[in-house]
Amino acid sequence: MDDLLPGMLHLARDGGETLTRQLTDQLRRLIADGRLAPGQRLPSSRQLAQSLALSRNTVSFAIEQLAAEGYLSLSAGRRPIVAEGLSLDRRKALPRSNRARGVRIALSSWARSLQRANWPPVHDGRPRPFQPGLADEREFPHDEWSRCLRRAARNAPLRRDRPINHPPLQEALLGHLVVHRGIKAKPAQILIVPTAQAGLTLVANALLEPGDHAWIESPGYGGAHVALSAAGATVSAIPLDAQGMAIAAPKEALKDAPRLIFVTPSHQYPTGRLMPIGRRLELLRYADTADACIIEDDYDGEFHYEARPVAALQGLAPSPRVFYLGTFSKATYADIRFGYVIVTETHIETFERAQRHMGMLTSITMQDALAEFIAAGAYLGHIRRMTRLYRGRRDRILQALAAEAGDRLAVEAPAGGMQLLARCRPQTSDRQLSGRLLEAGVVSRPLSSMLYHRTGEQGLFLGFAAWNEKEIDQAARILGRIVR
Repeated sequence: MDDLLPGMLHLARDGGETLTRQLTDQLRRLIADGRLAPGQRLPSSRQLAQSLALSRNTVSFAIEQLAAEGYLSLSAGRRPIVAEGLSLDRRKALPRSNRARGVRIALSSWARSLQRANWPPVHDGRPRPFQPGLADEREFPHDEWSRCLRRAARNAPLRRDRPINHPPLQEALLGHLVVHRGIKAKPAQILIVPTAQAGLTLVANALLEPGDHAWIESPGYGGAHVALSAAGATVSAIPLDAQGMAIAAPKEALKDAPRLIFVTPSHQYPTGRLMPIGRRLELLRYADTADACIIEDDYDGEFHYEARPVAALQGLAPSPRVFYLGTFSKATYADIRFGYVIVTETHIETFERAQRHMGMLTSITMQDALAEFIAAGAYLGHIRRMTRLYRGRRDRILQALAAEAGDRLAVEAPAGGMQLLARCRPQTSDRQLSGRLLEAGVVSRPLSSMLYHRTGEQGLFLGFAAWNEKEIDQAARILGRIVR
């Protein structure tokens, strides 16, 4: 080995890494790969230095580093010895049949279920019409936002207390939600999380026991189905009627009473329907009777086009059963992905502990920038401007689809939000249609992928907020040609 080892080492004299680093890395790799066997003696530092034409200090540093890491054993007056049990080469230990199959790692049932789920939808490449769920980042006040970010970054060293939920943001956001969404809460009830989906996961894990029943809308938001199922719930799909989730008659409803109910009352996902006040009160009364909690997802509740929005469920609830979920990504743009969840006052400490435990933490600097952005009026000003713009784009896509697709699509005009549902004729396969549109450069989501009960409904979920009139018209022409 004294003669062979130098030939196993290849040191670059003019490389970017030092000779000591190269020698250390290569010796470590030879030991880990099993080419230097446990118990094998290496040449002395003097011999190795001579054979590699290196200084003895270089070799000594490498050997001492490997000894410190546990790869080599050193004793006074003796050559270094490769430590026992370090080889990662398992080829000798495994039968040939196992080597042929390779290493297999068993996944949990939850991970396997994700492989079957059709959520989240992923579109490669740049965003294209009519991809749902996107705001128009071209219209965002980037200069004002940049100033807020710079000031927040400069102020970072001055902050003494660093709670995970930044009080200035909690206060600024609550001030906005009280006025514009009818929320009733205290600032400390607002938890700032990386995404709205993270907030949904947080609530589901904190409230559900394995086997508990949970309700979702059908058609509905796939992220809710995944989060509730992952928390161990038995998820039931509740079909919609013209007013939203159809609450069952009391005897039927209480037979398998849910522990948790997920709804999107401001703009039902994906139909865009607004749950009227009567149905909202009916849902709240049922939750009290069934001892159930509600997750109210107000994902794009900032944008209303026809009338003043109905107050959030959270503000109407006579008892603290509603967890209010929101996001900044729709009202601003996709890069500001922060979400927030308003939890019950009696459980703030528990939810903050869960938030820490699950690692659902966000940058305090970003939270500080958002606090200033809201407090300065830039957030509300942007929402008001985008509401006018998105209303015009909603009207434009309605006109374009009527002109290009005619009666082949039945479009539900949403009273607000950022996307709409166009229903297809029963004999049409919305999945095939969506695939053909994607090949032609138009993005859509098939309605059938958002249905969780047996039905023959077919349709396309189309976003309009992120696209200007020219882009809407071009995509509508493509859609109309393929539908026809």
